[in-house]
Amino acid sequence: MTGIVDRRRLTDRTTVAIRDVLSGKRGGLRSALLFAGPAVIASIAYMDPGNIATNIQAGSRFGYTLLWVVLLANLIAMLFQALSAKLGIVTGRNLAEVCREQLPRNAVYVMWGVSEVAAMATDLAEFLGGAIGLALLFKMPLMAGMAVTAVVTYGILVVEKGGFRPIEIIIGALVAVIALCYLIEMFIAPVSWGQAGLHAILPSIPNGEALTLSVGIVGATVMPHAIYLHSGLTQGRAPARDASEHRALLRFSNLEVIVALSIAGLVNMAMVMMASAAFHAGHSDVAEIETAYHILTPLLGAGAAAVFLISLISSGISSSVVGTMAGQMIMQGFVGFRIPIWARRLVTMVPAFVVVGLGVNATQALVLSQVVLSFALPIPMVALVLFTRRKDIMGEFANSRLVDVAAIAGTVIILVLNLVLLLQTFGVSIPRLPAG
Repeated sequence: MTGIVDRRRLTDRTTVAIRDVLSGKRGGLRSALLFAGPAVIASIAYMDPGNIATNIQAGSRFGYTLLWVVLLANLIAMLFQALSAKLGIVTGRNLAEVCREQLPRNAVYVMWGVSEVAAMATDLAEFLGGAIGLALLFKMPLMAGMAVTAVVTYGILVVEKGGFRPIEIIIGALVAVIALCYLIEMFIAPVSWGQAGLHAILPSIPNGEALTLSVGIVGATVMPHAIYLHSGLTQGRAPARDASEHRALLRFSNLEVIVALSIAGLVNMAMVMMASAAFHAGHSDVAEIETAYHILTPLLGAGAAAVFLISLISSGISSSVVGTMAGQMIMQGFVGFRIPIWARRLVTMVPAFVVVGLGVNATQALVLSQVVLSFALPIPMVALVLFTRRKDIMGEFANSRLVDVAAIAGTVIILVLNLVLLLQTFGVSIPRLPAG
């Protein structure tokens, strides 16, 4: 085992309990909870500040129209997180390590470079989001909010040295806070549930601006670093002794992915619905987190605005922790090089400090970072599809024909969205798509 998992360990009591479950000696909900954790940690990547920024813009500008994009992106995310977890469980290696073993050296270095850029773009969104929330809630300068975010995230990362459970409990608690915040917002905001339900299943791209936001939503939902990380969180966590135990582990893993990412998907849809209900009718130009907070106070009350900031802070801190873990795993997996966690935290924070120091609009930087992520995303997606369909790597657990088709379709959707956005960026007209 390599990477982050080197420092993760289970107690002897938990290991014995896992063995009893895998051998069929015990079952039930408490048994399933023994295997919970990896998907919970990965799911925070789907509720980060980049999601909040893109979802606020989508809801305020286009109402409920782009809810179907959120749903589609979440379904694709479920599939690829399940495949990533399967790769780690079956092979005992994470995706970056398998890439290093199976691909030419030059390709490995290119993938590593792109993944590092994606990690920096990820941390830009996460770090800025937490800092913006702290700055607004406690009336402090943005730089001070960034400093506090840095200290808190590093403190949580240090807890990881205690093994699996402490950091999983912390991240799980923060996920619960985010979900609770948006549940509260749903009771406060005047949501049109009929319209929300209709647009969740009715595909529509009104114009070019909606397309840009759609790609941003996909980039904020299906995260490259989460695809890498999930395989590392499951590799060797509960080693299976035979095919039967592998199948049991995969059942528990798939169940956790469905539950954790369903919660993440509902939170994302709640973000869009809240922004649509609060802003679309009279404030459709709301495009910044700061503006959304200030307008929420007179529209829905100080309580709704405070809940919004609490969710933003929880999202920024937890996702920044997870992003740093993923960056460390990606580096070691691709090039076998490991740096102290404080140095890793420092390197990925630099772009955020540069952006703020140059006076760049923070929310716009969040949205643009998600577009960058959407261009990096096809690389781990393609690699994961190629590896999990190979019997020489996965054995009897290679993808079935149905899963293979679904994974290829998901990858093609991402590639097509990116291609259309690229053409649009360079001024190439797209048939049936009016300008933004």
